Amino acid sequence: MGKDTILNVGFDDTDSPKGMCTTFLAYKIVDLLQKQKTQFLDFPRLIRFNPNIPWKTRGNGAVSFKIKTENPSKIKNQIKNLVSKYSDVKNGANPGLVFFESDIIPSDFVNFSNLALWQLINRNNAKRFAKKNNLEIFYQGNGQGLVGAIGAIGYAFDDHTLELLSYRKKSKFGKERKISSDSVKTMQEKTFPYTYNSFDTKKGRILITPHGPDPVFYGVRGENIDSLVYATKILKSDEKLDGYMIFKSNQGTGDHLKNELSFENMKPYSSGRITGIISNSPKIVKGGHVFFKILSQNHEFWCAIYKPTGLSTIALNLIVGDKICVGGGVRKASKNFPRIINLEFLDVIELEKHIELSNPLCKKCNKKMKSKGQNQGFQCIRCGKKSSKKTTIEVPRKIKKQLYIPKISAHRHLTRPLQRIGTINKTTRFDKSLPWFCVYEK
Repeated sequence: MGKDTILNVGFDDTDSPKGMCTTFLAYKIVDLLQKQKTQFLDFPRLIRFNPNIPWKTRGNGAVSFKIKTENPSKIKNQIKNLVSKYSDVKNGANPGLVFFESDIIPSDFVNFSNLALWQLINRNNAKRFAKKNNLEIFYQGNGQGLVGAIGAIGYAFDDHTLELLSYRKKSKFGKERKISSDSVKTMQEKTFPYTYNSFDTKKGRILITPHGPDPVFYGVRGENIDSLVYATKILKSDEKLDGYMIFKSNQGTGDHLKNELSFENMKPYSSGRITGIISNSPKIVKGGHVFFKILSQNHEFWCAIYKPTGLSTIALNLIVGDKICVGGGVRKASKNFPRIINLEFLDVIELEKHIELSNPLCKKCNKKMKSKGQNQGFQCIRCGKKSSKKTTIEVPRKIKKQLYIPKISAHRHLTRPLQRIGTINKTTRFDKSLPWFCVYEK
């Protein structure tokens, strides 16, 4: 018997807008390794990185897994072959694959992964990182996938969710997905709060099925394996599926917005949060989008809330002096605007009193007085009582001190849904007895 090796494998950017999927590649790799009795030490990991990267496909997700093997060389070659086979290079995929033999993940990996969550990392930085750490790498195209591959190995979970991804048979790739809407709605009701964002009840819209030509049929996100597997038994479709795999993920954690933005680090495409004071009256523009500025650390920052988020009414009710914390992605400067933070959440911390000037009230008649003309004071038209100046009144606020997030149909993969506020998933048991991987019988 040879000596066991702990092997970490990370890969990314194997898909294109026209097809394939990095998680489907993971499903194919796991299927091969399972047949060889390879020992998996944890769930496959699906890590979503900075969603504001301009060249990402779909959810900017990378995959990694940790295995124990007596023959790492053989497995590496098999994985390289599968990456080549299942990467859509001809349509723009730039796959990157990284192997790292160790049970302990060094802090350099973790730091690299943390940066990839909220900043734009150049692929050359990833290549330099690989060289410095003597990593065995494989890539095609420009190698942009190396960024996610390294990051997926280095990601350290503080919180996590699970996602069960169900895959189609090859003959169905690119064809319309048909699933019972009622069954998705029922599944959400029966598995709440242990699954999330499956069905938009307000719009009657299914949220678990993608719309592109990739091999995924549906993905159910949740907190534990039992709820996810139970969900598959409720969902109804006539399509015969190939199988499923459950990933451990940072989806639904709001992970990309935990870093504080500042004047110095607010680079285009970065993600994060900033706390400040409303410094101008929010304005609505054509299309229903709302723009306003906040003052933070002696700098003003433009913020934008777009109509599809459902938060534009909340933003319009902000006034100068309100203290808020916002999170989102930084849009690069344009002709009309400097850099803008496109908001993904708005947390009202303190509300300023909304004071307005009003015509004085006649105490005798309990009616507002009328103006007699410019600089001529005010007079009650009923009893004739006069007053020289307006009075101030406090207008009730239409918003509260609370967190506001977009409506469910506008959530990103990383958006923390309301039902997960205050929820931290630290540990999930993993062993070979769990139904985390399944290929259905032919």
